[in-house]
Amino acid sequence: MKKNLNLSDGEWRLMNLLWVDAPRTIAQLVEALKDDTAWTKHTIFVMLSRLEKKGAVYFEEGGRAREYYPAVARGDAAAAETESFLKKVYGGSLRMMVNSMAAQKTLNREEIDELYEILEKAGREMRK
Repeated sequence: MKKNLNLSDGEWRLMNLLWVDAPRTIAQLVEALKDDTAWTKHTIFVMLSRLEKKGAVYFEEGGRAREYYPAVARGDAAAAETESFLKKVYGGSLRMMVNSMAAQKTLNREEIDELYEILEKAGREMRK
């Protein structure tokens, strides 16, 4: 897994499109985003160039246009982003993050039950 991708919100949008359906050309990405953004071909090209430098995408020549592919799995990118967020905002403390969410009452009963299940499963795995 590549650490510290530090994807911007726009880069996440492009990556999500590529994770769902790759390869895609710049023209296909412009078309897919036309209702949600005013991004031009140039804007998307610049963003894809940045993603390539970060090691998040790669391209192959596909005849008349480059075809872009994700170079990292969605789960790996999400894990790196989560780790970065946790370090930046909570000093790496998962306990502090969950405590903050609970104190703000942003967790509903279903989410609390899911967290219990996740922690119980992790505990069982650790005992093996």
